[in-house]
Amino acid sequence: MKQHSSPPSLPRPLLAASLCAALCGAQLLASSHSDAPLIKQDPQANLTDVYAFVGTRYDQPAQKVLNVLVSVRPFSDPGDGVIYERFADDALYSIHLANPTTGATLTRYDFRFSKVNPQTGPGLKNPGTILSYGLGTAAGTITTLGDAQQNYTQTYTVTKGNATLGTQLKVAVPNVGKNITPFYNDSTGRAASGAATFAELDTYTQQAIQALPSGEVVFAGPRDDGFFADTPAIFDLLDSRILDNNGSLADGLGQDGNGVDGFKGFNVLTFAIQIPLSSLPSLPYESPFFGSATGVGVYASVSRQRTRLLKSDGDAVNSGPWVQVNRLANPLFNEVLVALKDKDAYNRSTPTADAAKFKTYSENPELAGLINLLYGTSFSTSGRADLSAVYIPDVIKVDTRTDAVKLPGQPGFSRLGFIGGDTVGGLNSGGWPNGRRPGDDSVDIALTAVASGPSYSTVTVVGDNIASNDLQYHQVFPYLATPHAGPTVNQRTAP
Repeated sequence: MKQHSSPPSLPRPLLAASLCAALCGAQLLASSHSDAPLIKQDPQANLTDVYAFVGTRYDQPAQKVLNVLVSVRPFSDPGDGVIYERFADDALYSIHLANPTTGATLTRYDFRFSKVNPQTGPGLKNPGTILSYGLGTAAGTITTLGDAQQNYTQTYTVTKGNATLGTQLKVAVPNVGKNITPFYNDSTGRAASGAATFAELDTYTQQAIQALPSGEVVFAGPRDDGFFADTPAIFDLLDSRILDNNGSLADGLGQDGNGVDGFKGFNVLTFAIQIPLSSLPSLPYESPFFGSATGVGVYASVSRQRTRLLKSDGDAVNSGPWVQVNRLANPLFNEVLVALKDKDAYNRSTPTADAAKFKTYSENPELAGLINLLYGTSFSTSGRADLSAVYIPDVIKVDTRTDAVKLPGQPGFSRLGFIGGDTVGGLNSGGWPNGRRPGDDSVDIALTAVASGPSYSTVTVVGDNIASNDLQYHQVFPYLATPHAGPTVNQRTAP
């Protein structure tokens, strides 16, 4: 941890600039993978990350869109054959566009997925084999989603309110390995990632990107887990390895130290959408550090029907109204700030209830007290209106006045957003808490805020010594990196 002085009592835009100047030369700390006891038992409904940011349509660079990427199923092992991961067929996966001030839903997109265990086509071509992939009505390499070599194919439907926007949309195939899904991988059989254009994406990802007649673009399928953090050390009462900060932030990416990425080598399931900005609601709100803004709030939820009846043949009948079992917006809120007694209650509630039920956890962060106890610091543990401005209501607030934000690998990108000098036209931060991009170091940003607020007269930089993902992100929709191949991944750090 290092401290840097900045002038007190600055207006928010000037304070942001001072923070940037203080931190650019400094050295630097799971989004929601294990946030609550009940959802931990339901991995296919367990949201891990939500990303929301302004960009351009994958095939029309002149059209500005809101990108929303939502990942579920934490710690998915790429080699988990023979079935591999599938979206739950009895869950309702939802993306909410919300009022950034109240959290009330304005528009909702719902994703429903086909059966995980069909007995006949079109979901399953060959029930008489053990292979889900590589042997359907023919054997060998999968070249096209749903082809003869792909035995099992999952599809999905997208609705917006009462309108169906798309049906029978194909989910991307898992990265089985170089023999079955070679187009995902390089010559060694490892996942190849970092495409700058749609043409550079692998064939399977290209085919899974589907434009809807209503103007939106969607994707669903496996991706590399884009979150990076030394969560094991953080929850081991802030192991000292995360505070050994010896790196440089000159390029906004570099960081040396002893941190270990607890998410390296794992995959997730991701559903994503590009929404034309011209079709979005746009409302005024107060942006943390940047004052007045105009845009929209974003959060995700997963619901299940109230009643589940297991039949003697092993199938299930689900009925009744949908009941929310998980929700997620900003990284780290439920996992790191909300107490155990309220974690499940948070997942059942909506953002409109946050001010009454959960604001105390942002205003009085236990984490600051733990750091004080362990390291003798004096970080503010109460009166944290600065954190409430980010987390209450818990929706990702996106300033839609801006141009497309910078992405990892592009000039000017900083994993620390405005703290690293990455802003969008001077209107707002290039990254979280103005939206959230793949590559935003939400752990370092959040812990630095916990340590430095509410006045920010002294900026104390706290980090976990993990500065980047284990794979390069794509610079084009769906942005998250290529899923890992099972035969070439070892998540162990030692021995």
